[in-house]
Amino acid sequence: MSPILDHLSNMAIAYVLAFPIGWERERSEHTVGIRTFPLVAIASCAFLMAAASLKHDNADVVSRVLQGLVAGMGFIGGGAILKTQRAVTGTATAAGLWAMGALGAAVALHAYDIAIAVSLIAWITLHLLKRYTHEHETGVPRHPKHEDHAGGQ
Repeated sequence: MSPILDHLSNMAIAYVLAFPIGWERERSEHTVGIRTFPLVAIASCAFLMAAASLKHDNADVVSRVLQGLVAGMGFIGGGAILKTQRAVTGTATAAGLWAMGALGAAVALHAYDIAIAVSLIAWITLHLLKRYTHEHETGVPRHPKHEDHAGGQ
């Protein structure tokens, strides 16, 4: 297979594996969803494929790009987390985005079994396990911040 077809097919695989997770987030009315999750997966895949295609045949290059990708996903995920006086929200979205980075990286490195496992586990966690969360059942975050009324703080 030509390098162009290999790259395009890998990005398509990353997109297809990330799409159900983005779809679930969109259906759950989260602000990050059907567009963002697949884009994170294909961008992660593309960064690593670009590094791997350098003619240096140097594993250090791929390793450095992977390290930067992990750090960048942490930064993006941090932007999804919102702390208010009552609760912290967006942690599942942040973790989901991080998982999509891992999914895209796995596809780029031809570790398709890992990419499929990440996709399935992320979907199960974000979709099927949602019904077991406190907020889903009650509409109230599990650990709201308690205000000290006596001290005025």
